[in-house]
Amino acid sequence: MTNELSPLLRQLRRKAGMTQETLAERAGVGVRTVRGLETGERADPRVTTVRLLADALGLTAEEREELLAAAIPRSGDGDQPEDPADHTEPVTGQPVSALHESLADVAEQLAQAVAARWQREEEQRQVHDPYPLPVRWQPVPEELTDHWANIRRLPAGDTRGPLDLSGRLDEIVGVYRRIPSGRLVVLGRSGSGKTILAVRFVLEHLKSRARAEPVPVIFSIGSWDPTAVTFRDWLTAQLTRDHPGLAAPGPGGSSLAAALVETGGVLPVLDGFDEIAGGLRRPALEALNATTLPLLLTSRPSEYAAAVAETDVLTSAAAVEMTDLTLDDLAAYLPRTARKARGGDPAATAWDPVLSELRERPHGRAGANLATVLTTPLMVTLARAVYSDTPDTDPATLLDTRRFGSPEDLEDHLLDNFTATVYRPRPEHRPGHHRAFDPERAQYWLGYLAHHLTRLDTPNLEWWRLGCGLRRSTRTLTTALVICLAIGLVDCVVGALFDPLEFQLADGLVAGLMSGLMFGIAYWFMVAAKDAAVEPSGVRMKLFGRQGKSMRRPLPRLVIGVLCGFVFGCGYGFVRGVINGFFFHISLPTSLAVGLGDGILYGLFFALGAGPTFGLLTLLETPLDIRSAVNPVSLLRANSRTVAAQFLVWGPTFGLLVGFGSEMAIRPMSAVLGPLVWNVTAALKLGVIGGLGGVLGYVLSLTAWGQWAVLARIWLPLTGRLPWSVVTFLEDAYQRGVLRQAGAVYQFRHARLQHHLAREYRATRGRSASHGTGGP
Repeated sequence: MTNELSPLLRQLRRKAGMTQETLAERAGVGVRTVRGLETGERADPRVTTVRLLADALGLTAEEREELLAAAIPRSGDGDQPEDPADHTEPVTGQPVSALHESLADVAEQLAQAVAARWQREEEQRQVHDPYPLPVRWQPVPEELTDHWANIRRLPAGDTRGPLDLSGRLDEIVGVYRRIPSGRLVVLGRSGSGKTILAVRFVLEHLKSRARAEPVPVIFSIGSWDPTAVTFRDWLTAQLTRDHPGLAAPGPGGSSLAAALVETGGVLPVLDGFDEIAGGLRRPALEALNATTLPLLLTSRPSEYAAAVAETDVLTSAAAVEMTDLTLDDLAAYLPRTARKARGGDPAATAWDPVLSELRERPHGRAGANLATVLTTPLMVTLARAVYSDTPDTDPATLLDTRRFGSPEDLEDHLLDNFTATVYRPRPEHRPGHHRAFDPERAQYWLGYLAHHLTRLDTPNLEWWRLGCGLRRSTRTLTTALVICLAIGLVDCVVGALFDPLEFQLADGLVAGLMSGLMFGIAYWFMVAAKDAAVEPSGVRMKLFGRQGKSMRRPLPRLVIGVLCGFVFGCGYGFVRGVINGFFFHISLPTSLAVGLGDGILYGLFFALGAGPTFGLLTLLETPLDIRSAVNPVSLLRANSRTVAAQFLVWGPTFGLLVGFGSEMAIRPMSAVLGPLVWNVTAALKLGVIGGLGGVLGYVLSLTAWGQWAVLARIWLPLTGRLPWSVVTFLEDAYQRGVLRQAGAVYQFRHARLQHHLAREYRATRGRSASHGTGGP
């Protein structure tokens, strides 16, 4: 095979018009590596090295496949380990490509963030307490895998057969590295441990990862709509969501996230193919087959098999299937999770009678039902939580066939009692450990969250989308009402320092109603009508020090600010002029004329203030740090700090611009509109109220944090669907193991738990509706 690779690489390099030094620089590898491959001295290059060379040469798809086929099979079985020096070799006197070096630094930071995140997640799930359950897998039927020649990247005529891919949890990285194509499908029924395997794969892969290798990142593929967004664009968006710093501009003008995806710097670990909507699985599989990216995909077998039947297998992908836990696995694990029995045999536990029943009467009704249930890590961990981790509970209850006549009854029992168990009052409760929540109310709130995710058809619980389950009209009216009340209150309180209270009450009413109307209309057309959510900002405000590169250009924002300020000022000034005319007993025609003049005047004032203020906000924006937002709470806090900084910039800047602008514009406007009553006090009042009101309206309607405050912190708790302390509740649910964190979002511990809680919530709402009562 060396004789095939050497002349082929040399031929392709010469065709591209490159020297060995140029190719090495562009690929980010050592020139000795290129020279060794062309002379045959290096017989076993890494797959990633060959891909880097192919990228640098700009090969066509056919040429790329030919080069890979010539390079990969080096031995009789194709399973030889690769020399890590192939791409990490430093070269004296040869500069490494600036593009690859820059992206390598970004990838290193991403790798550190990913490792820290999933290490915490594994600890939170108690995967190693007392030891990981023995997750194993076996080969799948041949119809679910591609041809082994394609998987092994064999040249034409080579007929070598399947690779041995059997193994257990701690061997997953080694098994994956034996696959030349770098594409693996892991199948397993619900609760079989696919996500645990994905997490372990990421952590183990990161431990042995060389600098030039891609960073494994877990993506919950259930949220992908392949008919709306391409696979690479979706990967980029998910990376940006979980790591907002990757939205910063990278080499070539694209974002760092896009650059990593396009250059193969990310190894996608796609968890939950079965959670993609049924009608989208076929286009999803077709879209994956249109790429050559290495990846690891998890799915339930039936959903994957159905998608394969409709189109084709995942190209060049091997596949394995998770196996059930055995009775020996249960006998080794469950007793070690329970307390020792008091008196008698110190090694005895409450699980002993249950295990004896399973071993001695495996075909009895009780034993058969329970043995069917306890074959997956999910159900074993639920049984452990309900019976091992809870005092005064007896697992022998699970053998009661009068209560549990089928495996499904047992599973529902474990799912029902899991939330009740983790929220049970604890005598040993200490401040700061777990906040006490009523178990019934906690289950109702969790049910609403599960129902919310079911309606949105996504596994991702995003804090900025908690209000998206409401009707669009409800979201718009609630937003407009909160803005109306907030700005009206500010107008009354601040204005009372300048004018009589009775006058200011009328002015506050006008300001509140006009602001609610204007911002409500803006919110409807920009957000609600699209049935979308306001995404978290990928920038922060840098008030001091050197500014980073802004994500937006200031000129378009300045124009938008001028237009919005003018429209709002015209409406507010006209209504205010008419109200003033009524207040001072002026005739209607005169009041309308005064209103028209005030509308033009205030429109100019607000335009002069809003436009430059928006532009200044843009100039002060700087991308978030790459390692920021490693969890939902940190992303929420980052956005709240950005909003606070916007508030501090907007208020004073807008006030000063309106104040000075009105003083400069009042004389020329008097020549056009006639004598106008205006003074420094009026300018100061308008500046203060306008600055506070403008930033409140913008924040509450058009920022992710504002929508979180309006809908998740006010409306949903007010209607009983969520607690008032939403963040505390979500973090507490994560600490108790009901939720898990996947980047910047929460997810339920398992899709099965989510569906169960959503079903129970709908049943509770149905019973409440039939009795004419609301939920708790």
